[in-house]
Amino acid sequence: MTSVKSLYIYPIKACRGISVDVAYLSPTGFKWDRAWMVVNSNGRMLTQRVEPRLALVEVHLPEEALNGQWHSSLPSDSAFSLRAPGMELLQVPLVSAIRSSIVENASVWEWTGSALDEGPDAADWFTRYLGKACRLVRFDSENAVRSVDPDYVVGYNTTFTDGFPLLLISQPSLDALNEKLPDPLSINRFRPNILVQGCEPFAEDLWETFTISNLKFHGVKLCSRCKVTTIDPETTEQGSEPLKTLQSFRAGGNMSLSKAKGKVFFGQNVVCEESVNSHTRSLSIRVGDNMKVLNKLTHVLDSMV
Repeated sequence: MTSVKSLYIYPIKACRGISVDVAYLSPTGFKWDRAWMVVNSNGRMLTQRVEPRLALVEVHLPEEALNGQWHSSLPSDSAFSLRAPGMELLQVPLVSAIRSSIVENASVWEWTGSALDEGPDAADWFTRYLGKACRLVRFDSENAVRSVDPDYVVGYNTTFTDGFPLLLISQPSLDALNEKLPDPLSINRFRPNILVQGCEPFAEDLWETFTISNLKFHGVKLCSRCKVTTIDPETTEQGSEPLKTLQSFRAGGNMSLSKAKGKVFFGQNVVCEESVNSHTRSLSIRVGDNMKVLNKLTHVLDSMV
């Protein structure tokens, strides 16, 4: 039986993730996932592609933020903390009545919108850590909307993710990849939100509609992988794997995908149907929840890439 093995959120884009037992749904995906990002002086996102040391930044959310209290209200003094090699502890308020400024040109790939600046202390911390002028910003959920690509699914929004609210991978897929690699990799190389077990390798490619607990999910796009997967999140050293091995059996050409011969795929981007209205009630999934496939494709389609 297929079930949820692990759940992850990544509060700051490109920084370390947090493994959670319960993940709460918001209209943009898991609550707190990619709610913040580091930007350069032009408001452009900074990721591990150009700043691999972001992989060493640890984010710690307080218990009240992880147990669902955000559906009512968080204590006014709630804060999350950041740690990184050679840096002092930084506390960033989760709730703040006054923001220092609004960054109007925060950008992620093709999207540009407003974001909330987290102030000079956070900016100074990241500037000293990365050695370049940058700031920490929070998604401006009251004034900004970032819709997902309507070529794949309509009616869903996200925050500072690469493009979709959630990423799902199966443990058997990772196991199958690791059998081909000279050195096995952990799942944190691939930064999923949902890791499932109890299925065939790469079965998730074909999941069109499925449920976890009593919530309905839709697979919308295979996830093409970039050089971030080649960066060791423990050391920031970069190699050729797993992209070299994925190219041998998970490239578009190998998968009969004429639109994506130059890309390699691992995992599927998904959306949760009920999450659109999750601001009115508490919705969650947890480790151990059973998963049931309602509809699946017979083969991967070009429309999924």
